[in-house]
Amino acid sequence: MFSKILIGVDGSAPALAALKTACELAKACDASLYLAHIPHPETVAFATGAVAGYHMVTTMPDEKTVQAAAAKVIASATDVVTENGCTVADSFTERGDPGDEIIAIAKKIDADLIVTGRRGLGNIAGLILGSTSQRISHHAPCAVLTLPDGA
Repeated sequence: MFSKILIGVDGSAPALAALKTACELAKACDASLYLAHIPHPETVAFATGAVAGYHMVTTMPDEKTVQAAAAKVIASATDVVTENGCTVADSFTERGDPGDEIIAIAKKIDADLIVTGRRGLGNIAGLILGSTSQRISHHAPCAVLTLPDGA
């Protein structure tokens, strides 16, 4: 049914749920799993400020900080995949619009399924611009499974 499953991860609870579901599907279909994380300086700044107890961000993180945060998200997602009895075939960390970049990665690896959570770390931007999961579902070159919050 599916042989290459691409999962969009951002460290959020909906992405974690999507990751676990993708692992179940991969085991059932004997499919390869691929991870994609598209970091945004604004998200890293907000997360860093929230952890430090600040509610407002005054400066954007530098590229090194963004890349370090991205590496942590991929490492954490890889741990979840391993804990669920699967392996990661490859992972991608790109810069740009998350929807566009995940679609481009899906085309690059010839994925036949993209799995995402809904309303990850982009709640405010999603309300204004439309969510990443909506963009992917409208433009993906393959099947898309979007899991609701709390799935």
